[in-house]
Amino acid sequence: MVVDNLNTHNPAALYKVFPSEKARQIVQKLELHYTPKHGSWLNQVEIELSVLARQCLERRIANVQTLS
Repeated sequence: MVVDNLNTHNPAALYKVFPSEKARQIVQKLELHYTPKHGSWLNQVEIELSVLARQCLERRIANVQTLS
């Protein structure tokens, strides 16, 4: 699971929501990968969507050849 660096995104949060036994089962199945603090995947996606919107989505593309 890829998560950002919010303090709520950690295994301890599961113990607050689920009973201990269930939380332990979930934690053992997860492999957490934290994104860099200043290069979050969400920031990268927002940038890419912004570029896409400016370059493509504000106009109509006439045909598939132009799109390619």
